[in-house]
Amino acid sequence: MAQQVYLAVDLGAESGRVIAGLWNGKTVRLEEVHRFPNEPVHLADSLRWDVLHLWAEIQNGLALAAKKYKNSIISIGADTWGVDFVLLNRDREMLGQPFHYRDGRTNGILEKAFRKVPRSEIFAQTGLQFMQINTLFQLLALKRATPRLLDQAEDLLFMPDFVHWALCGSRVAEFTIASTSQCLSPLTHDWARGMLKKFGLPTRIFPKIILPGAALGPLRPSVAKHTGLNHVNIVAPPSHDTASAVAGVPTANTGKSNWAYLSSGTWSLMGVEVNKASLSRRTQELNLTNEGGLDGTYRLLKNIMGLWLVQQCKRSFDAHGRNYEYAQLAKLAAKSPALRSLVDPDDPRFLNPPDMPRAIQDFCRETRQPVPKTQGELVRCAYESLALKYRQVLGWLEELTGKRIEVVHIVGGGSKSEILNQFTADACQRPVLAGPVEATAMGNLLVQVRSNGELSSLAEIRAVVRESSRVTTYQPGQPGPWEAAAERFARLSHG
Repeated sequence: MAQQVYLAVDLGAESGRVIAGLWNGKTVRLEEVHRFPNEPVHLADSLRWDVLHLWAEIQNGLALAAKKYKNSIISIGADTWGVDFVLLNRDREMLGQPFHYRDGRTNGILEKAFRKVPRSEIFAQTGLQFMQINTLFQLLALKRATPRLLDQAEDLLFMPDFVHWALCGSRVAEFTIASTSQCLSPLTHDWARGMLKKFGLPTRIFPKIILPGAALGPLRPSVAKHTGLNHVNIVAPPSHDTASAVAGVPTANTGKSNWAYLSSGTWSLMGVEVNKASLSRRTQELNLTNEGGLDGTYRLLKNIMGLWLVQQCKRSFDAHGRNYEYAQLAKLAAKSPALRSLVDPDDPRFLNPPDMPRAIQDFCRETRQPVPKTQGELVRCAYESLALKYRQVLGWLEELTGKRIEVVHIVGGGSKSEILNQFTADACQRPVLAGPVEATAMGNLLVQVRSNGELSSLAEIRAVVRESSRVTTYQPGQPGPWEAAAERFARLSHG
């Protein structure tokens, strides 16, 4: 067959990319067309996303793709991080620059929300873990601070839905991204309207929900003219980046619960793929979440603070003139004492501290542990603490599913971290299969391929991923030191 080209717009918390998937009927080969930074902007005592910059860079990437691949391009689909959103008024004008989920306006909002609707009722209605960054709590904070802005809103578009609107004019919510909001019912697959009304939130702003793989329409004529793309369709992939990443896990065990995924990046999202949401009291106690996946599956998972700890340590080191590459930091960590100091990565102090090394040191000081001082000690503390958190979550997943997890698949940018992959295998005492790095893009692109009639199932998508990518296996080492460290970690952890 003639080569077909599909384009993925993949926006992460640090950078965005336009990636081409070159499909030959059996495998997909990825080519990065354009990469650009995604830096939050401080504006009037708030933290915002610069979506106009992102949209301009997306168009630049599409123009480059048009020049390179010409008429071979079939479709475009976008995936991004969850929870954040853009508001449009009835004239389809943006209402302000969208807030960043790390903005401080949601501090303390959970307690205020629970006074209006009990925690247990919110969980029963949405099945989501409680994090102040969730869309529901962002909306409640917006309602408290700027109610007239919310009154003017006609459409709420999550970040990938906003990109699709900019591309083709669609005003819908793709299921997997909507499921991150804590506004969606996992039982009805529709908005939890009764709960939203109890909070006094306007239900009119929540758009129609569509499933991943849905065709959204042709490219806007103005965008086609600006980029040089013609006769290209817009297709909604699993628009939450983790949903696309899980679709891109190279497992041969689709339909079984004996494997776990770990989408590793700024955030770590660790979970299992199940056929229905887990709404038990124990799931709520453990603060696990149920997010939508491809083909009616659910991702029973835990959000973990992830490589944000290491990224922010590096940022602090750089600011103080001690510039290191991540590979150099990993070498320094490897030479530092093992399992000496541990932190709970999900402690709220690590969400957006002014100085991450100091936050780690303060935690260790308060919990009467040796205080890490060198760059290597700080980064090793972060890596080992993440591995122990993964072990803890693995135990919870096995408890909830009643099945032993035999292997952990690590995908995403974090799968390149050899030291963290090995620590994870050691801590979890399970083989770790690392890769592909580009699981998110692969999942996005191969769902577009399937939408075009080239593939028929999730199992077929994953078979293509296995044929198209490289996976590295890490075997677990001696369990003893990690068993003792896990007991210490359990006492430090918030759960």
